[in-house]
Amino acid sequence: MTLERLYLYDTTLRDGQQTAGVQFSVPEKVEIARALDAVGIDYIEGGWPGANPTDSEFFDARPQTRATFTAFGMTKRAGRSAANDDVLAGVMNANTPAVCLVGKTHDFHVTAALGITLDENLENIRASVAHMVAQGREALFDAEHFFDGYKANPTYALDCCLAAHQAGARWVVLCDTNGGTLPGEITQIVGAVIAAGIPGDHLGIHCHDDTGNAVAGSLVAIEAGVRQVQGTLNGLGERCGNANLISLIPTLLLKEPFASTLETAISDEALAGITKLSRKLDDILNRVPLRSAPYVGASAFTHKAGLHASAILKDPSTYEHIEPALVGNTRLIPMSNQAGQSNLRARLKSMGIEVARDHPALPRILDLIKEREDQGYAYDGAQASFELLARAELGLLPQFFEVKRYKVTVERRKNRYDQMVSISEAVVVVKVAGQKMLSVSESMDDQGHDRGPVNALSKALSKDLGPYQAYIDDMKLVDFRVRITQGGTEAVTRVIIDSEDGAGRRWSTVGVSPNIVDASFEALLDAMIWKLLRDGAQPA
Repeated sequence: MTLERLYLYDTTLRDGQQTAGVQFSVPEKVEIARALDAVGIDYIEGGWPGANPTDSEFFDARPQTRATFTAFGMTKRAGRSAANDDVLAGVMNANTPAVCLVGKTHDFHVTAALGITLDENLENIRASVAHMVAQGREALFDAEHFFDGYKANPTYALDCCLAAHQAGARWVVLCDTNGGTLPGEITQIVGAVIAAGIPGDHLGIHCHDDTGNAVAGSLVAIEAGVRQVQGTLNGLGERCGNANLISLIPTLLLKEPFASTLETAISDEALAGITKLSRKLDDILNRVPLRSAPYVGASAFTHKAGLHASAILKDPSTYEHIEPALVGNTRLIPMSNQAGQSNLRARLKSMGIEVARDHPALPRILDLIKEREDQGYAYDGAQASFELLARAELGLLPQFFEVKRYKVTVERRKNRYDQMVSISEAVVVVKVAGQKMLSVSESMDDQGHDRGPVNALSKALSKDLGPYQAYIDDMKLVDFRVRITQGGTEAVTRVIIDSEDGAGRRWSTVGVSPNIVDASFEALLDAMIWKLLRDGAQPA
C-alpha cells in the first residue's frame, strides 16, 4: 500500500510567540528552530520579518535546516502593485525558500476591517501569491477566518482560496482563526473545498484551541483529505493556543487510520525524543511542564489505584494505550495511603528492586507511608522521596554524607542604590568521609535580586560535597510548591520540589514541617541523595 505524505508545519516561533507572556530572544529562536529541525518538522515558520527587531534579526541569524524555512507576512494592500508593496518587500528580503501570506476570506472582515471591496481583496490575494511564485518562492496562503467566512458566505470564501490556488500557491491553509469551529463542521467544509477544485495535497489546516478541539479539528481535517497540518509545540498561541504538535505527532504516527495510511519525516527515534522536546520548550520559557499533558506529561502513564497497578504488572496494555518509551516517557506506579502490595512491589520493581511477596519489610513500608501521609506527606507526587524511604526500610540506602547543622538568616539592608532589600544567607555544615565541610551562600542572583532563603539553602547545600560534587553539578531546582495541610496554630507546611539534571531526568521530593525552611531542606536533601543514588555514586 502506498502511503500518502503528510507535511508538518510548525509556527511556534510566530503564532506561538503571540502567547501572552511569551517573548523569545534570537538565541532562543535559533535553539528552538534547531530542535524542530532535528525532530523532522517539514516547515519552520520563523516569524514576521519587519514586524519587530527580534524577528528581523532572527532571519539574519537563522540556522541552516533540512526543514523549509518560511517567512510570514500579509497580502499586498489595495491601491498598489505587489512589486511596490513595502510589507511584501520586507517578507521577500528575509530570503527564505517559502513565504506564507495571510489574507482575508471572510466577507465581513474584508469590508469592515480592511474597508475595501470583495473584488479588491480577491485581486490582492491573486497578485500577492503570483508575485511570490514569480520570485521563485514556494507560496503558502493562510486563509484567515476561513471557516467562519465559509459559514457566512461559502461562495466568496471558496473564491478567495481558489484565487490563491490558481495563482500558484503550493498550499492553501484553511484557518479556524477564532477557534470556534467544531470537528464535524471541519469535516464537511474541507470536503466542500476539495469538491470545489483544490486537491487535498494542496490543502493545510490551522486550528486554534478556543473550544479545546484544535487537535481533534486537525485530525478530522486530515481524515477529510488535507495533507499539511499546522501547530505549535505544547500548544502555544493566541488566547487558548494552537493545535498542539506534541499531541498530534504521536497520534499521527501511532494511531489508526493515520499510522497505516500516512508518512511523515518523523522517525521512530525522533518520536522517542518528543517528551524531551516538550520539556525543552518549557525550560526555555521557564515554565513547569503540564503533568497531565497527553503522551509527554509526568502523569500520562501514572497508575495510582491498586487495581490498576495490579493489572499493569500482568499486562501494561490493560491501562495504557501505548508503550511509554515510544514517546520517551516512563511508567510510574505512585505510592500513597491507597497503596497495596501490588502497587508497592510494582514500584520497587521499577526501582530495580525485586522483593518477595512475603518480605517482612513490605507491611512496614505500607504502614510507614500511611503514618507519614497522616502527618502531611504526599508520596504520589514525590516518588523520589518514596524510593529513599523504601530503600531505608529494606536496608538498601547508603549514607553518602551527614548534615551536621544548617542555619538561614534573612536581613533587610540598603543596596548601592539606597533601596531597602532582603538578603538571605545560608550556612550548611556536612561531614563527608570523616571530614567536616562548611559552605556559605547568599540568595542574590546576578541581577542583584534576592531569591529567598530556600534558594540560599539550596546553593549552600550543593556548593561543596567533596567527592560527590561532580554528580550534582548539573542538578537544578525547577519547581517549588508549598501547601499548608492544617490550619491555625497546628499548621504544617508541605514542600514539594521538582529537580532536573543535564540528562533531562526530573524527579520530585517532599518535606514536611511546621517550619517552611525545615520542610524545604528535607526535600532538597532527598533530591540530592536520589541523584547520587541514580548516578551510581559510592559512599566515600
